[in-house]
Amino acid sequence: MNRSSSAVNDISIVLAGEAGQGIQTIEQLLTKILKFDGFYIHATKEYMSRVRGGTNSTSIRVASKPIAAPLQRIDLLLPLDKKVVPRLQARISEKTMILGDSDVVGQIPQMVHIPFKKMAMEIGNQMYENTIALGVILGLLESDIQVMKKYLAERFYTKGEDVVAKNISAAQYGYERGVILKRNEKVLLAEIVRHDSSEEIVVNGTEAIALGAVAGGCKCIISYPMTPGTGVITFMAKHQGDFDLLVEQAEDEICAINMALGAWYAGTRAMVTTSGGGFALMAEGVSLAGMLEMPVVIHLAQRPGPATGLPTRTEQGDLDLALYAGHGEFPRIILAPDSLQSAFSLSRRAFELADEFQVPVIILSDQYLVDTYYNTAAFDLFPRKTRQYLVKTDDDYQRYRFTSDGVSPRGIPGKGTGLVGVDSDEHDEAGHITEDFAMRVKMVDKRLQKLVKIKRESPQIKRKESESAQIIIVSWGSTNMIVREAVTKLEMNDVFHIPLEQVYPLPGNMGQFLEKARKTIIIENNATSQMGRLIQRETGHHFHSSLLKYNGLPFGIEELIDHLQATLRAEE
Repeated sequence: MNRSSSAVNDISIVLAGEAGQGIQTIEQLLTKILKFDGFYIHATKEYMSRVRGGTNSTSIRVASKPIAAPLQRIDLLLPLDKKVVPRLQARISEKTMILGDSDVVGQIPQMVHIPFKKMAMEIGNQMYENTIALGVILGLLESDIQVMKKYLAERFYTKGEDVVAKNISAAQYGYERGVILKRNEKVLLAEIVRHDSSEEIVVNGTEAIALGAVAGGCKCIISYPMTPGTGVITFMAKHQGDFDLLVEQAEDEICAINMALGAWYAGTRAMVTTSGGGFALMAEGVSLAGMLEMPVVIHLAQRPGPATGLPTRTEQGDLDLALYAGHGEFPRIILAPDSLQSAFSLSRRAFELADEFQVPVIILSDQYLVDTYYNTAAFDLFPRKTRQYLVKTDDDYQRYRFTSDGVSPRGIPGKGTGLVGVDSDEHDEAGHITEDFAMRVKMVDKRLQKLVKIKRESPQIKRKESESAQIIIVSWGSTNMIVREAVTKLEMNDVFHIPLEQVYPLPGNMGQFLEKARKTIIIENNATSQMGRLIQRETGHHFHSSLLKYNGLPFGIEELIDHLQATLRAEE
């Protein structure tokens, strides 16, 4: 049974079974140990909307170089349930190595039988099955056994010496089985080179967004729980004492966004986190922010709709919702981070943009991004201080004073002698309600004038090689890193990838690059090419081809390569 893959410098491991079988425990132990042992890891989840049962899976990619995208193929599969193989059949090939206990999962073709249950009982308890499985995988990967022992000792320290000793014994038992299996079966899973990972961190997208918000000066988060956005408020609640945060679970989403607007009115940077259904309820509050010219930051973690849809899966289906939510016409900014680094930096920047331009700023993530984690460089915390945009009011202060760029000096109650008047009705410069038609036109123009400044200061496409590219591929948000690796592996000099992270306003010079290309391709995790239609609306450019996926799963690198090759071949 020679599953040699000596030319491969990464391996795709999938752990799968029912909810409640301990998949997350194996995942957390395995990824942490591999990180400390100098491997690059990338992990993401696919799980059903239920507490127990179903079929959940975790895909862990282990590599010699930094990685930030998932693979479709499975090199090593650990099924904990009979339903796993039928569900993952499309990803399994004749080269996939399957490790399982036939007494539990039944007889599966090409599976190597390992009696995990029997081995655990020899240790003293069936609960050690997963620790044995962990050891087998680490043995196959030739991980440092001392790193494994040290981490297990630290992980189970609070449970007592006996639990620590038995977990280490179980892991070592499995490790030795993995080494024997590797030698007897002549298995070479991958040639992975270690590196010094001591300066790296391992966080997921949820944590990166939350930490970015804190770095951006956020002192208040108010939300109503909704998967997959809930993790942000949960993380911030856990650390509210560390960062001096006010964390409040509101009775509903309408209350949440209105409380956040109240916090900004009082001078406190605040945010809400939600998903599509919750954001739909916030639409009136978004419009209120537009009329009040009140900053607010909204984290919108996308999942497939309409309605409840697939609540634990991923999709980029809420771009239109973020663009058009709220009645009336007013400017907004939409950011879509594509990596852990940009999840941190864009979340941080969202508060600066909201405060500077006095508009709603929406951070558009998705289930894939928030649940994905890998080792990355520590986040850049400089400058440590946030810029202050508030002014001290005087006696003749006017909250909506006309300015050349539409941005009025923003004061708050109690800071100065002036009255800070705001009104949800149309108003004059002082914030007093008005039905004067001329004033109405001036105020609408004032609010929209801010968009001119926002566009002027927005990121532009700068790379010179894009000017001569024959083929341009555009993606946005969480698909960017997947597309980037796929394009790199295509090894085509005339292909240029434009990864959008600020999705509104778009780069002002985008149209000129697209029009010069012989072929343009848009790649999105939705059914109707929402970004493609936005770009057409803004630039007039209609993409020649689109690659769309909307089954609830993110793109895999291999499927993108196949799609792109087929698309480019069809043109020849």
